[in-house]
Amino acid sequence: MTTTIVKWGNSRGIRLPKPFLESLNLKENDKVDVFTENNKIIIRKSVYPKHKTLKQRVEEFYGKSFETVLKENEYDYEEADWGQPKGSEIW
Repeated sequence: MTTTIVKWGNSRGIRLPKPFLESLNLKENDKVDVFTENNKIIIRKSVYPKHKTLKQRVEEFYGKSFETVLKENEYDYEEADWGQPKGSEIW
């Protein structure tokens, strides 16, 4: 299949025929990964979940289990005394 790169806002894009996408079980608004490999552009359906949990994001960021990160970052929290109200705060 041959297609043309077209201007799309400030970006560039290509149009893929619906039967082509259907053959790959892709539909409108599906998330895809786009990358290059050996001078080729590769588009594949994303394998990542729609939304990562906080636990997943922390583990990915630190490269450690969530529990390990919590243990390494334990803090003793104390309530701070800010004094008496100065305005019309309601407590």
